[in-house]
Amino acid sequence: MANANSSNGHNLASLIPRFNGDNYDYWSNNVKVLLKSMELWNMVEDGYEEPEDEHALTQAQRNALKENRKKDSKALFHIYQTIEMSVYERISKAANAKEAWEKIQTTYQGKQSMKKVRLQNLRREFEKLEMQESESIEKYFTKVTTIVNLMSSNGEILEDARIVEKVLRSLPPKFDYVGCH
Repeated sequence: MANANSSNGHNLASLIPRFNGDNYDYWSNNVKVLLKSMELWNMVEDGYEEPEDEHALTQAQRNALKENRKKDSKALFHIYQTIEMSVYERISKAANAKEAWEKIQTTYQGKQSMKKVRLQNLRREFEKLEMQESESIEKYFTKVTTIVNLMSSNGEILEDARIVEKVLRSLPPKFDYVGCH
C-alpha cells in the first residue's frame, strides 16, 4: 500500500492540476479516480457516523472508528492537495471529506451550468453573425474572433474550417467574389 501514496517518490495528488474553480468535471474525475485507487472514495461518497458517546463503543467499534477517521483525514488531505487557496477557503470549515466534497460540488457544478448557458448564448450569437455593409472587414473579424475566443473559454473549440465557412457565408454581397473557386 506504500506505493498507492507515491509514484517514484512523488505524491500522486501533485500530478493532478490544482483546481482553481475552472474545469470542475475534469478535476473531480481525476480526484475521484485518485481516491478510488487509494480505497478512500467511500469516505467522500458515504462518509461515516461519529458516535455520540465514544466510551460506549466496544473495542472493535473503536478500532473501526479510528480507521474511518484515519481514512477520512487521508481523503480530505488529498482533496486539499488538489485545490488552490481560493477553493480551500470555501471548504476550510468542513468537518470531513464528504462535507468538503459536497461544498465544492455545490459551488462549482453550478458554475458549470452557468457556462453552459453562456455557451448557448454565444453559439446563438455566432450563428446570427452577419457583417454589415458599413462595417470594416477588420472590425468584423475582431467581432468573430472575440465570440470564438469566448466560446473556447467556455469549453467549445470551433474548427478553423467552420469559422472560415461562417465568415464567408456572412459577408455582404460586395464580397461574393471572395468565395469563388
